[in-house]
Amino acid sequence: MTFLASIIYNVFLHPLSHIPGPFWARATGFPSWYHAMTGRRHIWLWKQFQIYGGRIRPEPNTVLFFNPEAYKEIYSMKSNVRRSQFYTALRRKRHEISTFNTIDVKEHAWRRKILNLAFTEKSVAAACHFIIEHVDRWHHLFEEQLNSNEWSSPLDFTEKFNALIFDITGDLCFGRSFDVKEPGENPLKAVPNLLADYMMFYYPFCRSPFLSVMNWLKPRGLDHFFDMISSPTIKQYNKFLYNSVMQRIAEQKEQAKKPEAEKRQDIFHFLFEARDPETNQLALDENALLAESSLLIFAGTDTTSVTLSCLFFYLSGNQQIRDKLVDEILEAFDSADEIVYGPKLLACTYLNACIDEAMRIGPALTCDLPREVLPGGLVVQGEYYPPGTIVGTVPWADTHNPDVYGDAEVFRPERWIVNGANQEEVARLRSNLRPFSSGPGVCPGRNLALAEIMITVARTLYRFQIRRAPGSTLGGGHPGLGWGCTDEKQFQMLDAFVSFHQGPELQLKKRAA
Repeated sequence: MTFLASIIYNVFLHPLSHIPGPFWARATGFPSWYHAMTGRRHIWLWKQFQIYGGRIRPEPNTVLFFNPEAYKEIYSMKSNVRRSQFYTALRRKRHEISTFNTIDVKEHAWRRKILNLAFTEKSVAAACHFIIEHVDRWHHLFEEQLNSNEWSSPLDFTEKFNALIFDITGDLCFGRSFDVKEPGENPLKAVPNLLADYMMFYYPFCRSPFLSVMNWLKPRGLDHFFDMISSPTIKQYNKFLYNSVMQRIAEQKEQAKKPEAEKRQDIFHFLFEARDPETNQLALDENALLAESSLLIFAGTDTTSVTLSCLFFYLSGNQQIRDKLVDEILEAFDSADEIVYGPKLLACTYLNACIDEAMRIGPALTCDLPREVLPGGLVVQGEYYPPGTIVGTVPWADTHNPDVYGDAEVFRPERWIVNGANQEEVARLRSNLRPFSSGPGVCPGRNLALAEIMITVARTLYRFQIRRAPGSTLGGGHPGLGWGCTDEKQFQMLDAFVSFHQGPELQLKKRAA
């Protein structure tokens, strides 16, 4: 009877009962949860927008919007919202509090200030040295396997990019490369896949209709139960993360005895040395460092890898775009060694356009970043929403909005290039592109991520020719994936808060000098 009464209330009496959406979604939220478990909730939400229009109710207390103006009203610095309980559910242990999973507005703002200290211009400049070392080593490993005038065997570049970016992240966060990209046996080669298992295990709980109950139970024993039922791979990932952070903390304490010029200037160094502006004391204890390092691992690896994989999927599928980008890179630089993160690389207009287009058509975060309306309510698109309502927009739907982008399913970098008369049009499109979010939730590591992407793309295309393995459709859609995922020319992703993917399957040939 209680369940039936809940359905009646949600459908007919709830303050949001006039908002359209699928019946069982409005009544219970179970359809949304189901699609979260399949990894294709972003596709399901996109379909609901096609059916019901610019706002939908995919869960009893949630309203999602399909409009650029709604995004500004929800996620801006002055919006009367906070992060929802969704973020708290991603906290594995009660004491593992990070910038990402903090929902209190004041505490989140304080933690953001501390995290920002690790991503200054100085730290990004220092990090680029590590990035270049890894990219060059990655290329050297390819060259060892190539014959002079022959294409390489087909390679799944999701695996290759994951290995590269994970090694870079390890170097920047833990003071050592994990050597995942290196040949030979290495137990750490499984770790990027462990991260996927970790997120796919915890993410459905965060989208559950019983989220508030689970959050109440977690500090009362549910977190220990989750640890018990988690797979051996997830336990292995947790152990790897803990050991890596503890080892890096010990190394950092030893470094404190050295002169400043001899200290390793990586991201962890700046995070460890960050001080509370008010007290001048070290800001983060061991638990906080563990939590923030976990954030850096999953935010710094898969979000960068998905952009690279998506870009190379479309480059390998369109020779005209690929040739135009290669021509720009070869004309701008006299050698691969010249390609560093700086004014000359940033001035590569078509490279920037290709990266923007990859981040648009294959956003690293596909589903809504839920916000809870605070006391006093919130007005979105002229309508009032009461305190406690969960609101948001859907990045994957936003970046595939034909009202904004026209040919939204087409990979067309030219849309981002200012060409005289179209300046206002490019500005309009750019106002809808937020690959690193915005407002209080903007990614502090966005400049570092862009440096990784630009250096990797430019140096790779300077040194190698690439092509799609003949007949390969890895990474694209197919009829077995269902509605919205059938086009083999469209890059496909699974949603587990961050995006998981496969492909493209590429072959390489060393470019003639």
